[in-house]
Amino acid sequence: MPLTAFTNTFAGNPLDRASDRRAKAAWVAERLAEPGSLAIAIWNGRPLVEDAKGANDGAAGVQIAYLAAEMARQLSGGPERLLFLGLWRETAVFAVDLEGDADPADGPLQGLGRFEDLRAIAMRLPSADAAIFATAKSMFEWRRKHQFCATCGAPSEVAEAGWKRICPACKTEHFPRTDPVVIMLAAKGDRCLLGRQAVWPKHMYSALAGFLEPGETIEEACARELFEEAALRTRSVRYHSTQPWPYPSTLMIGLIAEVENDDAVADQAELEEVRWFTRDEARAMLRGDLTDAKAPPPLAIAHQIIKAWAEEG
Repeated sequence: MPLTAFTNTFAGNPLDRASDRRAKAAWVAERLAEPGSLAIAIWNGRPLVEDAKGANDGAAGVQIAYLAAEMARQLSGGPERLLFLGLWRETAVFAVDLEGDADPADGPLQGLGRFEDLRAIAMRLPSADAAIFATAKSMFEWRRKHQFCATCGAPSEVAEAGWKRICPACKTEHFPRTDPVVIMLAAKGDRCLLGRQAVWPKHMYSALAGFLEPGETIEEACARELFEEAALRTRSVRYHSTQPWPYPSTLMIGLIAEVENDDAVADQAELEEVRWFTRDEARAMLRGDLTDAKAPPPLAIAHQIIKAWAEEG
């Protein structure tokens, strides 16, 4: 049963993470050696998929192309590139991180699937599969960027089935990080404010966003970002939903903020333009009926926040 009425793309990982067993090396090794254990593969950030089975009406769905865990172990070359993802009922599920120029689907994984960009296929995946891939992708990005101890600079070593790194020199323990980001729709009466960055596709507008800073509450970060980027003063903040975003590993905290003023001004650093939309205009934008404004894709939490606000009136 979902914990919230809104389950965004990359949320809803169905696996039992079994986090209390990761430190039990013997237990993890036994699960890895079991003939029925499974694994997913990611190559240079791209997951291994296959066409969805039983798709009807020409649906172009895809799904996880599972490997035997033993094959993943052999491909990994050791624990550094292996990750225990959790349990599907009683079946252990691992992930293997593959790198290099040569496509493994043309080599050892030939005939087992193909590697595709996760963002491009996310809406074609079952939601559970997208969430599993997002977890593995975020974890492997963390491993790749934290191979050296931040305390003393020595090489660190993998521990707890991939969920921790330990420095053998100074014994510092390192854990995966998730960076919180507030993403908020500013609203005043029957209008909402969206902005656009110069690098975005033409005519695309989205909710404003920014990283939560140390010592801030979510509400304070929301108010600060709205003032910094658009000169808006926040009156109240309400929660919508969250989204794990594996680029590389952030938690998007979706909010709707009631603001006091409507004389918004783009800061020209983060945003090149801000624009007010009525509920009718927001609905039309979501349908794709506006010629001069496009909504973020349904993949993004910003789309879901705009949709929720637009459907309130």
